[in-house]
Amino acid sequence: MSTAEERAAALDLVARLKSSYPELPNAPTPDLLDHKRIWAYLKTDHDVGGEPDAPMRYENKQYEIWEHNTYVICEVLAWRGIWLSEERRRIGNVDLGRAMYLGLPYYGRWLLAVARVLAEKQYIGLTELSERMLEVQARYEGGMEGKTLEAKPKSEGDGSAVKRNTHHIHAVGKGDPQIFAGKAGEARFKVGDPVLVRELPALFYTRTPEYVRGAVGEIAALAYESPAPEDETWDRQDAKPEWFYVVKFDMATLWDDYTGPDNDVLRTEIPERWLVPAT
Repeated sequence: MSTAEERAAALDLVARLKSSYPELPNAPTPDLLDHKRIWAYLKTDHDVGGEPDAPMRYENKQYEIWEHNTYVICEVLAWRGIWLSEERRRIGNVDLGRAMYLGLPYYGRWLLAVARVLAEKQYIGLTELSERMLEVQARYEGGMEGKTLEAKPKSEGDGSAVKRNTHHIHAVGKGDPQIFAGKAGEARFKVGDPVLVRELPALFYTRTPEYVRGAVGEIAALAYESPAPEDETWDRQDAKPEWFYVVKFDMATLWDDYTGPDNDVLRTEIPERWLVPAT
């Protein structure tokens, strides 16, 4: 179990080490690194919750047409068995480096993930994609100017030779994660149980926020059954479904030097493997 002060110090170290001004030289010798620094360097780029940052203004901005189109493209790729939603999250949120993760628009990362997966899985050549991007750019040179977006595919195929995952076959008419209902067995925890979030090493990808690892919370609801994100993101066919829970935490125990009201709580979704009974 870790304290809020310990978690705050760890996150502060991450922010310093992953900034543009590293404390250590490039490729340091092993004697210059300790366990805390190794952990900070390995921390995934998308797991930024709780790290120190400047205040940000939030506003209710309407989505632009390209953002809507990007969302539809990503959903269709999943429905057609090209990738899993967790795979898209990993490629779009983790495997592109912290500078691009923090610097690109949200759906800009999704769109980049589309290009990457189509190239990596050999559905399209990178040279072809580059040529097509120039062609579309020339089509709308000078801006839209009242023009309507129009798809002009070079060719259309029957898709019979496309390699697809098996996930979309099982999910037809049901959806995800509904297809895993009844496959996880009896839930280990029930509503009201106190639980401790395990401090598992988070390599490459996770959806369990760092700021709750090592903290004690309470089961607020049983959410659904599904493989853990760490397995589903790699499309493991042998990934065993498990229960996901909504876990409630007291904000005062979660954040160091918290000054809000005593009854303020945070709820987040956590898979069963990350939880143990709190003693």
